[in-house]
Formats: sequence, structure tokens, C-alpha cells
Amino acid sequence: MLVRWVPAVGWMCTIFSASTDAMSNQHTSRFFEPFLRSLFPGITQERINQLHLLVRKGGHLTEYAILAVLLWWALGWWQEVRANRPRRAVLCLLLAALYAASDEFHQSFVPSRGAAVTDVLIDTSGAALGLLGVALLLKIGALWSGRPQGEGSLVKAS
Repeated sequence: MLVRWVPAVGWMCTIFSASTDAMSNQHTSRFFEPFLRSLFPGITQERINQLHLLVRKGGHLTEYAILAVLLWWALGWWQEVRANRPRRAVLCLLLAALYAASDEFHQSFVPSRGAAVTDVLIDTSGAALGLLGVALLLKIGALWSGRPQGEGSLVKAS
């Protein structure tokens, strides 16, 4: 049962390491800006800054969507009871949001980084998207396996 937590904890460590100076805006722009200039020679600095921000915030969404899916799997001991799926989803979302808040707190101590409530909201939104993906896959799995509607979803059928 504990082995199920290894991917989630490993991913949390990856997120934590990305919150250091090495992945700060200043460091990632050293690679991102020349890359964009090579693709689009006439691109303005303002457009580069916008795209860089978009990619960085998209990274937040993606890393927390992955975390939520890994948390869902880690809590798999609850998997057999379909009635617990909504509670399991809420627990995954809550754990991801708490980890996002702790990650922002960590960034407040890194001189080249900053803490932002908006990043916690983006991270939590990413986790919600990851859980929606899980729900969709469960629904598809239920349809393919011939189970009655609602048995393979995160939420109970009415």
C-alpha cells in the first residue's frame, strides 16, 4: 500500500525542486527567449514576456494535474468502494491545494522567487483538471466494460 505513494511523493519532490532558484523566471528566460527568437526573428520583447508567462503558468497547471492523478492512484486502497470516489476526489484536491500553498510558502524564502496566491489557485485548478481527466477515463472505462452508467464515475449517479 505504501508503494502507491512513491510516484506522488517523487512528483512532490520534483515540484519542490522546481521551486528553487534554478527554475526561476530569470533562469528559464535564458533558454526560452533565444528559442523564441530563433523561431520568430521579429518577435517583440513584450510578446516574449507574455508567452513566457503563459508557458510558466501552463507548467503550474500541468504539474498539479499530474500530482492530482498520482494522489488519486496513491489513495487507491479506497478504489474498490465506488461510493467513496467523490470523497476521494475532494481529498486529492485538498491535498494538492495544501501542497501548492506549502510550495508557495517555500518560494517566499527563495530570493529569486516569490509567493503568489494566484499560483495556488492555478495549481488547484490544474489538480481539478487532472481529477476531471480521471473522471472522464473512469466513465469511458465503465462504458467500454458494459457497467451501468454512473458506476465508473467520480460522482454518484442521481
